[in-house]
Amino acid sequence: MSSTVSDQELKSRHRAMWASGDYPQMVTTFLLPLGPRLVDACGIGAGDRVLDVASGTGNAAIPAARKGADVTASDLTPELLDAGRAVAETDGLQLTWVPADAEHLPFADDQFDVVMSSIGVMFAPHHQAAADELVRVCRTGGTIGLLSWTPEGMIGDLFATMKPFAPPPPAGVSSPPLWGSEIHLDELFGDRVTFGRRERATLEITAFARAHGYGEHFKAFYGPTIAARNNAEKNGRADEFDAALEAFCDKWNRGTHERARFEKEYLLSIGTKS
Repeated sequence: MSSTVSDQELKSRHRAMWASGDYPQMVTTFLLPLGPRLVDACGIGAGDRVLDVASGTGNAAIPAARKGADVTASDLTPELLDAGRAVAETDGLQLTWVPADAEHLPFADDQFDVVMSSIGVMFAPHHQAAADELVRVCRTGGTIGLLSWTPEGMIGDLFATMKPFAPPPPAGVSSPPLWGSEIHLDELFGDRVTFGRRERATLEITAFARAHGYGEHFKAFYGPTIAARNNAEKNGRADEFDAALEAFCDKWNRGTHERARFEKEYLLSIGTKS
């Protein structure tokens, strides 16, 4: 951004967007499997110093704590951390919850053994700044683990579907699903991180009886969709947005008319800091 003030305004909008709707409800509806997958891939164990960046409700941080790790969960949106803290307390788990901007992490250099993010840091607007912070706070020889939606997959297409209805992004802001591109990660991290494991997989979703129920769920609970539709409504295009979202749901339904099934592709990337 061109100034500190404009960057603060952008982050304030991001905070408000993710606090809108009910993202914790989305997590419990179909996103829960992702956190444990990333934790297992990172090989997290007892005593590891772990930072979960853009942790949201702690979908990866909480499983890491269950492994006995010393876990810090950070996120731009305090409301999401509050939801995660409540879950952790119910489970009798101790984590450190820190409101933090992924592009300006309030942690020391080389502080953590594992720095990870499950569909979180990809939504930081300035990708290079966020990647630089992940590297900075990870110790040499430590692990950087990322799980991100791909540009070619269902969420990548969702953002492409919503783009014509959303306000134009500020200069310097990149599309979130780019984090699911191997080429983009190489550009962000260069020779600072060696990715020994990179694989694409899918999250299967069977929580909706009808395909359009997926779209209704996103309009009710998902901040980016809520923001795009609000902008469409302001411009007299709400019906057009709804029709585009329904067509998107029909396109990606891999099930039947009576029982929808979706497959969301993600890229799992596990690297070592050089």
